[in-house]
Amino acid sequence: MLKPAAYLRLALLTAASLAAMDPGAVSAQTPSSPADGAAATSKLTELEKEVADMKAENAAAHDQLRKMEEQQKTLMEKLDSLQRQLQTQAAANAPSPGTPAAAAAAAAGTQAGSAGAAANAPLTAVNTGNASAQAAAPGPKGLDERYQDGIVVWQTPNDASVPFLLKFNLNTQLRYLNTTSANDTYTDHLGVVRDVNKRNDITVNRTMFILGGYIFDPRLRYSSTVWTSAGAASIVVAGNIGWVFNKAFTLTGGYTGVPGSRSLVNTFPFFQAIDRTMADNFFRPGFTQGMWANGELSKGLYYLAFVGNGLNTLNISANKIDTDLLYSGSLWWEPLGDYGPPGKSRNMYDDYFASDNVRVRLGGAFTQSREDRFSNLDQSAPENTSMYNSDGVLTFSTGAFAPGVTVDKATYRMLALDWGVKWNGWAVNGQYYFRWLDNFLADGPIPVSSTFDHGFELVAGGFVIPKTLMVYGRGSAVFGQFGNSWEAGAGAKWYFLPTERMWLTGELLRTVKVPYSGTFTPYTAGMTAWVPMIQAVLAF
Repeated sequence: MLKPAAYLRLALLTAASLAAMDPGAVSAQTPSSPADGAAATSKLTELEKEVADMKAENAAAHDQLRKMEEQQKTLMEKLDSLQRQLQTQAAANAPSPGTPAAAAAAAAGTQAGSAGAAANAPLTAVNTGNASAQAAAPGPKGLDERYQDGIVVWQTPNDASVPFLLKFNLNTQLRYLNTTSANDTYTDHLGVVRDVNKRNDITVNRTMFILGGYIFDPRLRYSSTVWTSAGAASIVVAGNIGWVFNKAFTLTGGYTGVPGSRSLVNTFPFFQAIDRTMADNFFRPGFTQGMWANGELSKGLYYLAFVGNGLNTLNISANKIDTDLLYSGSLWWEPLGDYGPPGKSRNMYDDYFASDNVRVRLGGAFTQSREDRFSNLDQSAPENTSMYNSDGVLTFSTGAFAPGVTVDKATYRMLALDWGVKWNGWAVNGQYYFRWLDNFLADGPIPVSSTFDHGFELVAGGFVIPKTLMVYGRGSAVFGQFGNSWEAGAGAKWYFLPTERMWLTGELLRTVKVPYSGTFTPYTAGMTAWVPMIQAVLAF
């Protein structure tokens, strides 16, 4: 196709040619003389040549324009790809939305945060460190880019009048447990013979569905969790709301784990062993509703301060909860850098990412709570199952301290000191516990005014095949007022996909006089047994 300029030039040349020719000859279409015919023929030849040149020039210009369009398309694709990469990086560094009952990552993938998606019991512990002061709000992602430490269901662009993020996370734990080698009965410190519950089953031990994000402002966090345990036939629905003020201070209210033990500060389900240890289950607090503040006080120094309803009130109605509040706090230091890379697995015990740099975590926690049995004294079995004596008997059950006597109230205090070291695929984590029970209120005389129990846990493991196969050993013990107990075990973890979010674990555990019972743990009070377990965990 000729360009407009070419048409103009062709018109002018045609007019000049016609003016030079005899009008009569033109109309007759025959030259009036040989000389005139030759001149006309020459001019027409020149005109045809020029027209041909213009066609060639136009074709070349059209081809050049097509090439420029292709180059522009390629450039736009590269710019789009770069923009998506920048947005993905911004999302990874931004505070992730809170997730109920234990922080799934309130900020820059570190420990600070709102209630998250990671605890070992009904709800998870709080992700409490490195809370970012600025919450990035990258634009919506394509279908192939929805995974950002969870599945992004919807996210508004940066300039949206109402910022909004909805993210989905999941923790699922499938376990085979066999305790049939256990003794049939055990005897408590008062000489009472009690039954030992045996198990040989396959259960969906825990499943947590977590929806969280922000709305109206990236600093306003929300989350909702549905926690289920097929083994315990239990379902808990929980939520929380938080506000990120800055890196050092995030305030959140809702359900979460009481931060009295390292295992309740955003470590679930990323333990080295198959689950929490026997000692940790015996000493630690549980899950409740409350308010907490957390953040990074200075480089590598994190805190979490919590006020709540009690040691474990997940299944206790509000009209039964007493007026005494629980107080708990955790402080930890990572002097050589982050204990783990940003993301949900920030506080995992394994050294899956195998850095050559040594990383250290030193921490401590203290908890105090005035506890009520939540049941009338004429009921031998209490609804408060958060505390056990060291002989495996519930503290609030009738006959725990003296025949026929029931404790109605008691004060719980617990100090826990923890430490961990990671290097080149190997990791060692430990904790020591001190627990005091006193100020008993009972319906009859009991022979003690207080009890003191202490104990430890230690887990060590390393990757024999990087990011694929890890072996570990573990042990824990309780040295108690009414008896001692211990456990030792070994196992292997197989990460059969190129991610730390899916693995299989096999473990053989030896227990002696277990002082605790928990449906979604391997432990039953009084149990002495060899315990084989196989477990699959998916946590994204």
